[in-house]
Amino acid sequence: MTSLKPILSHIDNIPSTPGKFKPDKSSLYYLHHRFRLHSTVPRITFWSLVFLALISLFFFMSPPSTTAPRRGLRTTASYGGSGWENQVKASAKIRSRNGHSVLVTGAAGFVGAHASLALKRRGDGVVGLDNFNSYYDITLKKSRKSQLLDRAGVFVVDGDINDAVLLRKLFGLVHFTHVLHLAAQAGVRYAMVNPNSYIKSNVEGFVNLLEVAKSTNPQPAIVWASSSSVYGLNSKVPFSEKDRTDQPASLYAATKKAGEEIAHTYNHIYGLSITGLRFFTVYGPWGRPDMAYFFFTKDILKRRPISIFEGPDHATVARDFTYIDDIVKGCLSALDTAKKSTGSGGKKKGEAQFRIINLGNTSPVSVNKLVSILEKLLKVKAKKKVVLMPRNGDVPFTHANISLARKELGYRPTTDLETGLKKFVKWYLDYHGAKKKSAW
Repeated sequence: MTSLKPILSHIDNIPSTPGKFKPDKSSLYYLHHRFRLHSTVPRITFWSLVFLALISLFFFMSPPSTTAPRRGLRTTASYGGSGWENQVKASAKIRSRNGHSVLVTGAAGFVGAHASLALKRRGDGVVGLDNFNSYYDITLKKSRKSQLLDRAGVFVVDGDINDAVLLRKLFGLVHFTHVLHLAAQAGVRYAMVNPNSYIKSNVEGFVNLLEVAKSTNPQPAIVWASSSSVYGLNSKVPFSEKDRTDQPASLYAATKKAGEEIAHTYNHIYGLSITGLRFFTVYGPWGRPDMAYFFFTKDILKRRPISIFEGPDHATVARDFTYIDDIVKGCLSALDTAKKSTGSGGKKKGEAQFRIINLGNTSPVSVNKLVSILEKLLKVKAKKKVVLMPRNGDVPFTHANISLARKELGYRPTTDLETGLKKFVKWYLDYHGAKKKSAW
């Protein structure tokens, strides 16, 4: 695959099928992995300072945004209507033997909605949290809530991860065994428009969540979404967790890398069990409108031209597209294999699990192939315009090494791009057809 050079600039990375994996456990590998992490602590510490300094620079020097999508924080009375506390408790009730009670942040998002639905269907207790910001169409987020989560009995609290009062309230209402932290400011290119939103959500919001979690007794295990973007300008493929990640190509990537270092710090000091999952270009039904496969579909159907990016010297742009159901299975397996946190009352009592794991498909596909599949499924010829990929934070190529995910999680993606896009196109036509009918 190394002959494929650059990849789809229109796509960022960021998951409906339930079920648990039967992971291949290896205590020998676990010991080796922990030894490797500790042996690299000096380098991690140095780059932690570099990334945090970079992020602080962006935060203090960037002008206030007039288009920030976040809303203000509110009083606890308005988080979900009257009696919302009882709805939280009911939604968190575990209905299966050895089930989990999971707080899912970003529950109305693409991955969050699918993961919440899968957890609920298998009998876990699930409480969602989402601030329904306007980064993209709020109608789609509300539709995920009403058509997927509400019908499955998942209660979603309308609130923000930066609201410490709300988080403490939720942890007081429910003994969450796990947190699936998916709330984030997504998108590579939007960071050039509103950089502060990335700091507020991906750094400050994550720290706020960790602060509340580390003081909870007992502490929950945490699984959270990092990103393949952390590999940045890395030219070695496929991307391995052992590769360097100190050359981010975007502010989004820098905040996700900073999140990994912050997570390591809270694991080391407070004993929080933390697993970071590096998602590779997630796609599928109910996906994000800012992703290339989504807006390509929209523009092709409307007979509008689409821009296909290529690298220098006509180099190919490609992505390791990973179908939503495969990502969700990886998330659930990460929850199932997460060891208990070891802290109590904010104090560490012993060594705690810390993992960083790639979740991808291991089969990069060029943008030209993506478009040809969409043309076939939509039965419409695309009006293509080939342009040089701009320097806007995107990288030309991604390719995941998932050997660690196989060993730790039993992760085995099964959906090829054409199969996954067929499911997406069916959903897209059904969803937008229903919207037109309701408008009439």
